[in-house]
Amino acid sequence: MANRGPSYGLSREVQEKIEQKYDPDLEQRLVDWIVAQCGGNLEKPQPGKQNFQTWLMDGTILCRLINSLYPRGKEPIKKIAETQMAFKQMEKISQFLQAAEAYGVTTTDIFQTVDLWEGKDLAAVQRTLMALGSLAVTKDDGQYKGDRDWFHRKAQGYRREFTEEQLRQGQSLIGLQMGSNRGASQAGMTGYGMHRQIM
Repeated sequence: MANRGPSYGLSREVQEKIEQKYDPDLEQRLVDWIVAQCGGNLEKPQPGKQNFQTWLMDGTILCRLINSLYPRGKEPIKKIAETQMAFKQMEKISQFLQAAEAYGVTTTDIFQTVDLWEGKDLAAVQRTLMALGSLAVTKDDGQYKGDRDWFHRKAQGYRREFTEEQLRQGQSLIGLQMGSNRGASQAGMTGYGMHRQIM
C-alpha cells in the first residue's frame, strides 16, 4: 500500500464520502459468490474492508473468478502466476479488468487498479464485481455458480420492427416534445421594427 500521510481539508472530505459508499453487507455477499464461483480451496477472509482488500489485492482471486465464467479451454487469462512482486500483482488486476470489459461489463462500472491496490475506492471494486455477477446471471450460459438471488438480471433489449408504411406515417407527425403546429398562423404579424397595432 502507498505510504501517504493523513489528508486534510477537501481531500479528507472527499475520501470520507468515498468510504461511506462501501457496503459491508454487499462485501459478504460478494465473498460468498466468489468462493462459490471459484470453488476449490478458496478461503474466506475475515469480515472488514481492510481484509477484503488484502484478499483481492494480489489479483489471483480476481483472475480465477473471471476464468470461471468461461467454458474450460476458453479462459481469457491463460496463466495466473503466483508472485509477491507488486507490479506483477497490479498487472494481474489489469488483466482482470480487461477480461471483465471483454465479458461485457461497461467501462463506467470498471474500477481503476489503484482503487483496489491502494484502497482508494473499494466501493468501486464492489460495483465492478456486482456488474460482473449481474452479467453472469443474465447470460445464463451455465457458467454461473451460486445463488441467483444475489444479483439482479440485466434488462434485455426489445427490438421493434416497423414496416415501411409505418415509418412513412411517422415522418408526417410532429412529436409532442416539439410542441404543436395546430392553429398556428402568421395573421397579424408585422415586419421587424414596426409598431404593433393594438385595438
